[in-house]
Amino acid sequence: MSRTLIELLRDGLPDEAILTDPDVTSSYAHDMASFCEAGEPAVVVLPRTVEQVQHVMRTATELRVPVVPQGARTGLSGAANASDGCIVLSLVKMDRILEISPVDRIAVVEPGVVNATLSRAVGEHGLYYPPDPSSWETCTIGGNIGTASGGLCCVKYGVTAEYVLGLDVVLADGRLMSTGRRTAKGVAGYDLTRLFVGSEGSLGIVVRAVLALKPEPPQQLVLAAEFPSARAACDAVCRIMEGGHVPSLLELMDRTTVKAVNALAQMGLPETTEALLLAAFDTPDPAADLAAVGALCEAAGATQVVPAEDAAESEMLLQARRLSLTALEAVKGSTMIDDVCVPRSKLAEMLEGVERIGEKYDLTVGVCAHAGDGNTHPTVCFDAADPDEGRRARESFDEIMALGLELGGTITGEHGVGVLKKEWLAREIGPVGVEMQQAVKAAFDPHSLLNPGKLF
Repeated sequence: MSRTLIELLRDGLPDEAILTDPDVTSSYAHDMASFCEAGEPAVVVLPRTVEQVQHVMRTATELRVPVVPQGARTGLSGAANASDGCIVLSLVKMDRILEISPVDRIAVVEPGVVNATLSRAVGEHGLYYPPDPSSWETCTIGGNIGTASGGLCCVKYGVTAEYVLGLDVVLADGRLMSTGRRTAKGVAGYDLTRLFVGSEGSLGIVVRAVLALKPEPPQQLVLAAEFPSARAACDAVCRIMEGGHVPSLLELMDRTTVKAVNALAQMGLPETTEALLLAAFDTPDPAADLAAVGALCEAAGATQVVPAEDAAESEMLLQARRLSLTALEAVKGSTMIDDVCVPRSKLAEMLEGVERIGEKYDLTVGVCAHAGDGNTHPTVCFDAADPDEGRRARESFDEIMALGLELGGTITGEHGVGVLKKEWLAREIGPVGVEMQQAVKAAFDPHSLLNPGKLF
């Protein structure tokens, strides 16, 4: 008689690593995205070692059972959602920082290390790990790698992909492969490391990462500028970037977002503004840089420019920006968070278009944005208990993505495709692009066991 999935898993895993209670496993069924289908997993596995991950994948291949890798499930595209009868492979227990090297300026970590934990650990060595998603206190490095996540500091320091030097990856059949390097330079063969970054767990299971670090910069100072319109704020963004300035952060919150943050946390932000722009510098003389940027903001029509006086005031402004998505969710109880990135020169058209779409569908749509990157997060607020409002939310979400593509942008700057944007990925990259990406998938995962139903 053939042995069951659970029996085979127990051959290489301790009992505490295997969860089968349906009330427990169902809690691992989905991430934080709305409107994304999710199935019921057959089992949740929480490995602690590479060998245990290999055992899971060998078992899955033998029985042809799909495997859905997960981190902290803070994602916003359904990329971590379970499929019926799958093995959910949660990597949160693999949470060791294996090495921090100030000389080589690298950290070697397991995938379950929380982003903020790594940032604080390397800070003790005078080093800095720049990628900082808004969920940095809970999201994991493995999840950041899977979705190629960004954050507030991308305008100066770039996204996760630029800091992943090498990976250890367990393939679908259980083999262990190393990619990349731990050296400052290296161009040996195809860049498979970059291929895995952003692959959403569809090509292999990341079990170790070599990450590049930077020297810790000086404490940044933040400036807040109020504008009478979103277009004026976007004009200031263009002036700042065209002027050659290199802010460590350049973020935008529209009036809807500002009011939502105030309602949630009584932050005292100026609700009379149509758009609030936050600029920061971590240079040796941030006050001088802020003064130059403040002048550009005034030239673009800012009604008030207020530089922070110290680090504490700066952190308060940054906390307001980090609360944006949580605050918008509180408006109606549910949100659809878009992730459209457009050329900076088209940022004003994007925001004005989003406002028109919100009016068309009679919905509250707040926009916060990594303005320096052109990466917008239009957030549709709706009542999930109202079917008509849910329908309008979905339709407005699709129109926002279509607008982004019309403006020469992309459907996702940092959240990934997952389940939510499969149709839109095909529209963006075209049939030949889809064919080639599916061919890559087939080379690494011929039985399509890894995170099936995502991306394509």
